[in-house]
Amino acid sequence: MNEFKFSSHALKQMAERNISVDDVLKTVSNPLQQCEENEGQRIYQRIFTFDNKQYLIRVFVNEEVIPKYIKTVYKTSKIKKYLL
Repeated sequence: MNEFKFSSHALKQMAERNISVDDVLKTVSNPLQQCEENEGQRIYQRIFTFDNKQYLIRVFVNEEVIPKYIKTVYKTSKIKKYLL
């Protein structure tokens, strides 16, 4: 976890949406897809199954700082909307 720092907003979103630190780290270390949001900002995405339903976890990371800064995290059932 030294490679990433979590914002208080990201930690709050994870708690509210029942997303574990482990799931976030799996997403950023082995994403299904990643895309550039804007210069220095990247979105990592990975599909997980919770309660027999698939969700896409999206992790927004500022990569211009060290350690990389996880700005926000959320999960959505609208997988096709976000996968390129």
